[in-house]
Amino acid sequence: MESSTFGLSRIGQIAVNVHDLDRATTFYRDKLGMRHLFTVPKMAFFDCGGLRLMLALPEKPEFDHVSSIIYYNVGDINQAYQVLSKRDVQFETKPHLVARMENHDLWMAFCRDSEGNLLSLMSEQSR
Repeated sequence: MESSTFGLSRIGQIAVNVHDLDRATTFYRDKLGMRHLFTVPKMAFFDCGGLRLMLALPEKPEFDHVSSIIYYNVGDINQAYQVLSKRDVQFETKPHLVARMENHDLWMAFCRDSEGNLLSLMSEQSR
């Protein structure tokens, strides 16, 4: 492969820092309904539509910080919001319109996981 044509394009795994692995595993598995793949010491792995999500205890103090925001794409944001709210997921915002695009509307709702990391539901709704 030539260096001029190389470019990153596919994400294989995302790591999310956690402080309590058991609590975080329970949250992602039971509250968010994600498929748990396996757990090894200091890490738990989930399938997220073919992308692997790794929950991990920070290896070094400089890695101990809140993660980036993960945006989960859902078909019906209001239904997802209701289901997760019933599972005691605490939302910071209700589903709301973020942008009107040419052929769809972009909706989002924000919540936090059990470790304080910000998560988002997003939905691109056709008009």
